[in-house]
Amino acid sequence: MKHVSVGDGTLVESDSPEGASFSLTEEPSTDRRAITVASVPDAVAEIAERVSRWPIAAAVCDDVLRAFDPRMATRAGIVTESLAYSTLQAGPEFARWLSERGPATVPALPDPVVSARDGDALYVWFNRAARHNAFSTDARAALLEALEVARLDPSVTELVLCGNGPSFCSGGDLAEFGTFDDPASAHLARTRYSPALVLDEITARLGRSCRAEVHGRVLGSGLEMMAFCGHVSAHCDTVFGLPELTLGLIPGAGGTVSVTRRIGRWRTAYLVLSGATIDAATALEWGLVDAVA
Repeated sequence: MKHVSVGDGTLVESDSPEGASFSLTEEPSTDRRAITVASVPDAVAEIAERVSRWPIAAAVCDDVLRAFDPRMATRAGIVTESLAYSTLQAGPEFARWLSERGPATVPALPDPVVSARDGDALYVWFNRAARHNAFSTDARAALLEALEVARLDPSVTELVLCGNGPSFCSGGDLAEFGTFDDPASAHLARTRYSPALVLDEITARLGRSCRAEVHGRVLGSGLEMMAFCGHVSAHCDTVFGLPELTLGLIPGAGGTVSVTRRIGRWRTAYLVLSGATIDAATALEWGLVDAVA
């Protein structure tokens, strides 16, 4: 087993699994600090290359994950994450990604989120199927409006979050990245209008009756919001990942809180720093989801 940590732009060996960013092994392991890979040397080389390409985002990710205690208040974790995210939005790695992406236009898609009441249950669907339900500003506003019903109406005793089309939610709509007025205003928008905080509040009331039913691509913000739900069931075709590092960013929709609570900071760090995706069976083994259908 090899224990590795993020240094200043490099991946360095660590003395212990507890102090490491994560550990890599070629043997099956139930230790949530460890990830089983086909080849430890190959995995270390690949992750080291990514860390060297995005050293600032990698170091900030490691800092944020180490700063969060799963027992601490959700809002404190969300605020810490968002401040770090805004710092990276003002940094050179995100600027480089924006330059490489070039100009982009966000398509206008009607009804980005739809909802329906069935007795005491409220069903909410992401509804930008043509974009694999990529999460946009208008989708966030529509989701918050739908969730407000479950938050304020005590007669709602079940919330089910789903996605129409081929995927549950493939993460933030990349065409929209970089359109914020400034990093400080972006921080206020993320923390004052946060689906993560609302889902956390609803889960505190409903427990396992706040459910996510996921399929297809569950990436970035889609994974981060899903993990706040009290119970998650995944179709066997589901693919999970946190790809934000390639933008020079970290998870910014609450994932350093929600994903860490489900699988620990070590495997969360691995998902971000490696860019690897995992299948539904691995997600179940890790505790990222509660059932696979």
